[in-house]
Amino acid sequence: MATSIRILNGTVRGKLYWRRTLEGYLFISPWLIGFAVFTAGALLGSFGISLTEWSIIGDRYWVGAGNYVKLVQDQFFWKSLKVTFLYLLNVPMNLVLGLLLALLLNQKILGLGVFRTVFFLPSVTAGVAVSLLWLWIFNPRFGVINVLLAKIGIQGPMWLGSETWAMPALIIMSVWGVGGSMLIYLAALQGIPTALYEAATIDGASHLRKFVYITIPMISPVLLLNLIIGVIGSFQVFTQAFIMTSGGPNYATLFYVLYLYQHAFQWYNMGYASALAWILFIVILVCTFLILKMSRDWVYYED
Repeated sequence: MATSIRILNGTVRGKLYWRRTLEGYLFISPWLIGFAVFTAGALLGSFGISLTEWSIIGDRYWVGAGNYVKLVQDQFFWKSLKVTFLYLLNVPMNLVLGLLLALLLNQKILGLGVFRTVFFLPSVTAGVAVSLLWLWIFNPRFGVINVLLAKIGIQGPMWLGSETWAMPALIIMSVWGVGGSMLIYLAALQGIPTALYEAATIDGASHLRKFVYITIPMISPVLLLNLIIGVIGSFQVFTQAFIMTSGGPNYATLFYVLYLYQHAFQWYNMGYASALAWILFIVILVCTFLILKMSRDWVYYED
């Protein structure tokens, strides 16, 4: 009798499990369909296009791995890759600045909500508007930066008109969007149990020791998140270069995605552009994998 009851209960639980599983898939089916059609389908389609020579309006000609062979021989492919990797220097800078801002805005001061809003708003401003604003700021004749430098007797550089200063200018500009990572840091800081700091204070720990041995380990998952987001975002930079420099001067700001765009929508070489897109996908995938692999040594999870 007991055995029959256990079998019956197991059958009921099994039916309930499959019913709830089916309900779950039905609820997420709109997303699954959208992903299959607009993401996975587009990925597979772009890979197929990368194996052809296609000018969008004409017929496709099968070239196999020909586009990928061209990439190896294309000096501008290597140049754009080098420029994009150089731009990654903005990632550690933004990580540090975002954390410092979050630490400052985690204090109990008057008008805290206003300060948080002021620092966060630039990160949600449209990319084209921001690019036009910084075009004026970096103007060598009447831009804000050079005007201020002139007041203290320093001759400002040409900024975007200089092969040497164009990339540093865009890296400086990236600080404008530090509010996004700041907000994520702020949420992480407020999630740290105060009991940890109280115990450290009783043990006589200094502020620096609290920061190194409590704050950093507790927010390390958020550090990892911001690092990955920053790396992926840096590989996908396009608007700034397209609006402000068009890849110049002398290809000093020829970012990878800008070069991809030029092949796809200026020169209508869609097959080659698709090959570029797949190489970018692989590079981002490898970089993300390496970051996650190394994160095991410094990211702390409570569980």
